[in-house]
Amino acid sequence: MKDVVIIGSVADNPFVEDIAHHLQQRIDYSDLVSLKTFLNSEFCPRFIIDEDNLDRVGYKLEGKQVLLVSTSQNDLSRNDLAFRNCMIARAAKDNGASRVTLLEPDLFFSAQDRGPRPEHGRTLFERDATDYKKFDGQPFSAKLYADLLKTSGVDEVLTVHNHSASVKDLFSATFPGSFYNLQPSDVYASYLEDSDIVDPANMVLCAPDKGALPFVREVLGQLKNGPAPVLVIDKERTGERSVCMDISENSDIGLSDLAGKDVVVIDDMVRTGGTIVKACSLIKKANPRRIIFLVTHFYTSQEGRERLHSPVIDEIVVSNTIPQILNRDMQGRLRKKMVVLRLSRWMARYLGTVIGAKDLELKPPYYSEDMSSKNPRWRPPISRKA
Repeated sequence: MKDVVIIGSVADNPFVEDIAHHLQQRIDYSDLVSLKTFLNSEFCPRFIIDEDNLDRVGYKLEGKQVLLVSTSQNDLSRNDLAFRNCMIARAAKDNGASRVTLLEPDLFFSAQDRGPRPEHGRTLFERDATDYKKFDGQPFSAKLYADLLKTSGVDEVLTVHNHSASVKDLFSATFPGSFYNLQPSDVYASYLEDSDIVDPANMVLCAPDKGALPFVREVLGQLKNGPAPVLVIDKERTGERSVCMDISENSDIGLSDLAGKDVVVIDDMVRTGGTIVKACSLIKKANPRRIIFLVTHFYTSQEGRERLHSPVIDEIVVSNTIPQILNRDMQGRLRKKMVVLRLSRWMARYLGTVIGAKDLELKPPYYSEDMSSKNPRWRPPISRKA
């Protein structure tokens, strides 16, 4: 991997270090790029490869691929991080890099996936005047971000479990053949079957809305021990933060059949937790044995922590696409029922294919489990006597 330079958009990001480790970069990425800010507050990244050599100034990255790993951070806004990505990509290209790849597991501005006009984003539902009005006066931010990345020098983008049809369409159009939306359905299926979080023979998978159903079916297809019934919840939004819910007629199983079952509610992201708690409250009425909430992108907030602490959810499984979820203070009281699946090894496996690391061999398991000792399922590490 001598022709690949792996860096992050901030210094000392453990997620970036994990990716670099799995891709066998031996030098610390902070020794490859300086992420400095001038006294006037302007950001100015600088690649510091072969710093003392005055030969080929401006071409030190010639023939090299740059892999930029970008994740949310507590101390910088996503706006700041997005612009850092653009500056770093331009620095790479202005110094001879042949290709710039951006790995952004939680793709920025994906929630701003449409604008105020019909041509501003494709949706899986028919937009009405109310939906257009929600975006009146706003920019089509997801499209702008894709355009900025392209203009800055990014050649390909990888993200994880992005369910927005609009975002996937526009990034595929902006980066034709070079946009990858990695789906962790295989990892989740493996965890559900190989851990003790549920009884696989007694399991029901649940889509909390129609948008989540395709991914739930992907997880279903990855199960090795046979299929599980799928429960689908119809959700009708009646206000900005209010919804009505009922069991869909497209479900494989009814509410009355859930008694004693292990129900796994699967979604791509959670912010405030209101709709998920409402969905789990509906399921709880049927007296299941356990209710597990499995979510990829977890946005930590005081409101979300308080709501998801509800007893209608027995355990929460998240990924580390937003790495601060590994912080116990960020988890708050949820640490008693939260598991974080660290997916950097799984991502590195796909990255190796994309960046052409043919000799890279990463074997399962592709995740590692991180949980607080407050979680009842926590097992202390086995002590080994010398």
